[in-house]
Parts: sequence; structure tokens; C-alpha cells
Amino acid sequence: MTTQTLMKMLTLRKLFQLFVAGTLTCLVGLAPAQPTWPSKPVRIVVPYGPGSSPDVIARIVADKLSQRLGQAVIIENRPGAGGNTGSGVVAKSAGDGYTFLISTNGPLVYNTVIYKKLSYDPFTELKPVILAGGQANVCAVRADSGITSLAGLIDAMKKNPGKFNFSSTGVGSLSQLGVELLKVKTDTFAVHIPYASSPLAITAILQGDVQFACVPAVAVIPQVKAGKMRALAVSTAKRSQLTPDIPTMKEAGLPEIESTAWMALMAPASTPQDIVLRMNQEINAILALPDVKDKLHAQYMEPLGGSVEDLQKFMQQELRTMTPIIRRIGLTME
Repeated sequence: MTTQTLMKMLTLRKLFQLFVAGTLTCLVGLAPAQPTWPSKPVRIVVPYGPGSSPDVIARIVADKLSQRLGQAVIIENRPGAGGNTGSGVVAKSAGDGYTFLISTNGPLVYNTVIYKKLSYDPFTELKPVILAGGQANVCAVRADSGITSLAGLIDAMKKNPGKFNFSSTGVGSLSQLGVELLKVKTDTFAVHIPYASSPLAITAILQGDVQFACVPAVAVIPQVKAGKMRALAVSTAKRSQLTPDIPTMKEAGLPEIESTAWMALMAPASTPQDIVLRMNQEINAILALPDVKDKLHAQYMEPLGGSVEDLQKFMQQELRTMTPIIRRIGLTME
């Protein structure tokens, strides 16, 4: 074999290799890309019943979120144990980006102080995503109770010891702690009856099972407008723009009782940070939409938003603020 013939064979072989490489490159370019998040429906667990505040805001956000993610966003109600059941389910779930939690003050902060043995740790087993919304708790009684003010409620409890019960959205919830603090500050007594959601807590008042409650406005105001209940005070430091006619606790003579019911989106701790940041970005954008604001305002909720770090700092501040209050009233659960 001559040198010239060998060179021709090597040239043909090189050309064939280049052809094969080019063909494979084209085929790779035509092949479908690897699936990216989300490639299937996303689940948001609500640890309270249907109609509760976190359930309402979850469904308002989910409608827009599914459009932005290109996947269905499924709301799953897992009520029980004052929100601990559903919150614990998510804390123990795989951090694959397909399970999230929208929970409240109690399961995310207060219960770590109240319960001697909590089945999960929201500060280590859950990852902050975004502070979604907040609202005032409204203290209310049945319209035919004869009580027309917060001072009147306190006076009635003092004159009728042992005859008052109050409902809440669960053990350790702000709707319980606010009343427990009120009892301490006014030297009154009432038995706590927890329920799985604010609508159920209100139903208990209407049925006469309890005499009052301090629960989210979304459950109270419709009954006030219907003439079935009377609002006595809001729990926030200032009057809410959404309920401007209802006085604050301070205006009613209790300046040390101020609180806001809030709802936050969380993820299992092992969820990739890029997915957490994507969810934060999308929900921030959703909360800024005029129609979403209108829907939330119609439910007496204020959209909040902010960064992942904002929520992390907020939860730590809530823990520092409420721990001495919980200790002071001696609230402890097994």
C-alpha cells in the first residue's frame, strides 16, 4: 500500500468521523430536553379546614400560580391538632419541589413553645418561602347576646364566672392566645373550645355552644353584616382599612393586646433553593396583581409578600415576641 493510498484512506476515515459527530449533534439537538420543574402538579397542603383563612388565600393564589407554572396546583386540606397535623405532614415530605405548606402563626412558631413534644420542628424541617398575607382578628359575640362592647364582654365574664366559653381556630393559634392574654390582663375566666377552622369557630357562637371568639375577620364580618353577630374590637395596633368601623383593643382599653394573624408558604427543608426562589418570585408577582388584591381585600386580608429572608426574620421575631407571653399565661400542651 502506497503512502498516497494510505493518506486517502485516513482522510476518508476523518471525514466519516466528522459526519457521524455532526449527525449525532443534530440528533441531540432534536431530542426532547430533560424535564424541568415543575413537570407535574404541585400540591399545597392547608393544615386547616375548607373556608379557613389559609385555605382562602391558598385558593386565590393557586388559581394564578397554576397559569404561571404551567401545571395544576392542588390544594389539600389536612386539618387536625390545631394545624400541627398538616404542617407535620409537609415537614416530613420529600423536598422534591412538589409539596408546599401554607400555615399560620401557631403551627409555624407558637406551638414550638406551647407543646412539650411537637412531632416536627418548623425552624429546621421547613424552609421559608414567602409571607403571603395577614389580617386582623376580630372579637365578636352573637348579636342577641346583649353585649355591645369589649368592656361589656369583660364585665359580663366577671359577673358570671364559669359561664363563658370561647372558640378558636385551634390550640396554640393566635385566636386562642389573644383571648388567653385578654383573660390575664382583665382577670377573667372563660373555657377554651378549639375548632378546625374559623367558620366552625363562628358556627359555635351562632349555635350557642360558646359565647365569643377572636378570629379572622373573613369569618366574622359576613355574619356581622347579616345581623347575626356583633364585632367588638380588632386585634391590630391600628384600625384596619378593611374594617374601619371596628375599634382596636387599645381603643377599648387594652393597650397591651396587639396581634396580627398571618399566613406563610413553607417547603420541606430539603427543597432545592432555586425552586424556593422561583415560588417566591411567582407569588410576589401574583400578590401584586390588582385582581388578586381585590379578591384578598374582599376576604379582609392584606397581601404581604417579600423575600425568603424577610419571612425567616419575621418568624424569629414572632418567636421572641410571643414566647414570654405564652410562658406568662402558662399555656402548655403535651
